[in-house]
Amino acid sequence: MLQVCLNGARTAADSAAVPLSPAALADAARQAVAAGADEVHVHPKTPCGQDSLSPRVVGPVLEAIRAVVDVPVGVTTGAWAEPDPGRRAERIRSWTVLPDHASVNWHEPGAESVAAALLERGIGIEAGLWSGTDGAAHFARSPLAPRVLRVLAEVTDTDARSAPGTARELLASMAPHDRPVLLHGEDGGAWPVVRLATDLGLATRIGLEDTLLLPDGRPAPSNTQLVLTATAFRTRLPEG
Repeated sequence: MLQVCLNGARTAADSAAVPLSPAALADAARQAVAAGADEVHVHPKTPCGQDSLSPRVVGPVLEAIRAVVDVPVGVTTGAWAEPDPGRRAERIRSWTVLPDHASVNWHEPGAESVAAALLERGIGIEAGLWSGTDGAAHFARSPLAPRVLRVLAEVTDTDARSAPGTARELLASMAPHDRPVLLHGEDGGAWPVVRLATDLGLATRIGLEDTLLLPDGRPAPSNTQLVLTATAFRTRLPEG
């Protein structure tokens, strides 16, 4: 499975290619799915470009994307969008349009309450376990672990040479579980981790949230080009 991560916490200051408005996100999602993406992950943003969990921001983005694609659509619940855990859970309970799933970073304070609020609404959970954090240890002790949709293993090591090793260490640190794993990297580590995920037979993702560059170092003109490249990249690789 290949997921496209359309924008992340990036803004137009990072790249003019980053989609921000509901219309731009919908167009980017449509093209990325046509290029081969199986799912969409998006960070709904205010008109100022800030990540938001407000129902007035989340709803229009989901409606716009779902009007043009027929694949699962997920959103972030990152603490940077709403630092207070209680307020974050309240926001989720106030959503009038629901995503298919949402990511919860297990190293962030309040992860359990945020995850519980999602489950109350019938929303799937991507359990974000970041390298370099205690997220995997917290997740191993969580009574909610068996109920998540998948584990989102995020390699925060941005060095292309060491990121695959960091990814293997992260995977090894996870307690045994029966949840699917989506493995991905970021910036300089994005493409090496896509290769490793393919070798290991794991789901992965690509998009302007994870990297602004193509494998050869050129700036990525769009999410579509990243997805096309990842699809071809994965197809060319031998079986792991």
